[in-house]
Amino acid sequence: MTSNTKRIGLRAAGNIAAGGLLVLLLPGVAGHAAGLEGDTSARTRVSAPLRGQQSAEPGTSVPLRTVVDEMGRRVTVPADVRRVVSLAPNITEILYALGAGEKLAGVTDFAQTPPGAEPKPSVGEPLEPSLERIAALRPDLVFVARSINRQETVESLDRLGIPVYATDARTVEGMLESIRQIGLLVGMTQAGDVLAAKLQARLDEIRTHLAGRPAKRVFFVVWEDPLITTGRNTFIADALRWAGARSVISVRQDWPHISLEEVVARQPEYLIFPASSSGSSSDILSALRNRAGWRDLKAVQNGSVVVLSDAINRPSPVLVDAIAELAHRLHPRAFSEQPAPPDPAARGGRGGSSWRQ
Repeated sequence: MTSNTKRIGLRAAGNIAAGGLLVLLLPGVAGHAAGLEGDTSARTRVSAPLRGQQSAEPGTSVPLRTVVDEMGRRVTVPADVRRVVSLAPNITEILYALGAGEKLAGVTDFAQTPPGAEPKPSVGEPLEPSLERIAALRPDLVFVARSINRQETVESLDRLGIPVYATDARTVEGMLESIRQIGLLVGMTQAGDVLAAKLQARLDEIRTHLAGRPAKRVFFVVWEDPLITTGRNTFIADALRWAGARSVISVRQDWPHISLEEVVARQPEYLIFPASSSGSSSDILSALRNRAGWRDLKAVQNGSVVVLSDAINRPSPVLVDAIAELAHRLHPRAFSEQPAPPDPAARGGRGGSSWRQ
């Protein structure tokens, strides 16, 4: 195995950890690890009216409301949420994008902090956060994501009496709805609506540019060894569709293991790798051209390898940046009047919207 090939594997591992490609198993939800079938049914998130008051301390009362989170769980939260802990990097990004950074009492490792923002206390890794640190921060509400956090964490926080709201964005528009719901919960409803509308406008503009153009057949590499891609019911698969792409693999499993022989048989037009510090498109292409199986792909022979911003791995506002970037790379003629976004690997392996990096 070449050093470049090893870096590809390390890059994938880093993206899995920071991007959130694991599966949270809440009660009644199928699927517990990458490659297992998940619940893909549509969910309606409804916020109930203010539910009344509950005594917090003798002689005081705290207005509460009950909401239904994106996993269908009923959660009672303070009407005025002032301190939150985010256990998922994408939720941290959403909170900063909403202008709610001052409400963040704590985050996990891998959190993306915009320039100039004061670093927040870390409660540990998303998969195994410290319950003691979370409790010590006295949050009004903890946000988790099905894509990266664990059922055990949610259950433990429930036992401690700490409200937990779970997100589960399965589509790009589902991510926009998560933004609206998070904005509502932290008292920034207008900011959430405005941000979601701006992102939707960008998506609509991309769709207008791509109207009438056939989708490119692609293979998205989630993990290189063993080879894992994305199923048809994930936010990444939906992001590919918005960018004018269609995966050559269409299965119900969220993160299916695929044999390289099957990929060769399907001959995608493009290979897509999320970026990190592992190298540029040319570095990865050079490694693949020296590997059995991979060099049999016409995409490798033609140099049709896209190293895409790792923002594609996170259902947050930067996901729209990644969609725009990929659309430009797959359909440059559709955007001939606009300059294509630069290669993220050439600028250090990370992409992002204007509010970060």
